[in-house]
Amino acid sequence: MRFFLLSLLLLASLPVAAGKLMIIGDSLSDAYDMPREDGWVALLDKELGPEVEVINASISGETSSGGARRIDGLMASHDPDVVLVELGGNDGLRGLNPSQVRENLDRIVESASTNGATVLLMQIRLPANLGQAYINRFESIYPEIAEDHGATLVPFFLEDLYDRPGMLMADGIHPTPEAQPEMMEAVRPWVSEALEARCSESYRMSGGVH
Repeated sequence: MRFFLLSLLLLASLPVAAGKLMIIGDSLSDAYDMPREDGWVALLDKELGPEVEVINASISGETSSGGARRIDGLMASHDPDVVLVELGGNDGLRGLNPSQVRENLDRIVESASTNGATVLLMQIRLPANLGQAYINRFESIYPEIAEDHGATLVPFFLEDLYDRPGMLMADGIHPTPEAQPEMMEAVRPWVSEALEARCSESYRMSGGVH
């Protein structure tokens, strides 16, 4: 009985997922053409619970250059522990030079990292009609940026949904309300792990049990 009580006390003292998460993205994270509370970010907010503050800094139509212009102000305003970057899709659809996209994403990831956040960079996939040569050049910048900055590369959350009926709107790009819970589940483990790691680090630094 004593061992059981001690175990409960120890478990209660261990760090849990908590902190502040900021998502900077485009229409895929801004609940395009649906109430924002139905989008995957709002669903993730509910799933993570009250210990985690979720800031959705996504804007429909946002580009990597727009994110690069906003990132310093967002970091100063919100001071997040974890930043998830979901940007570049609009650049790719417009055929922007991948080197320019990389420069913008470098700026975003560097600013978030310099300001003390753990960075999750989502891999972006492009439609096949843009041409394989361009797609290869564009998509290869994401693992390179993640490696250069020590960020975590997160798989694209629509990758397993493209071929499933009812998951995309008529435009073939934007996810439906039915797809949002699955998008949330695809992201949740990565976010939870990053938040728990931050809590564990704070716990150790505060002199918690090792």
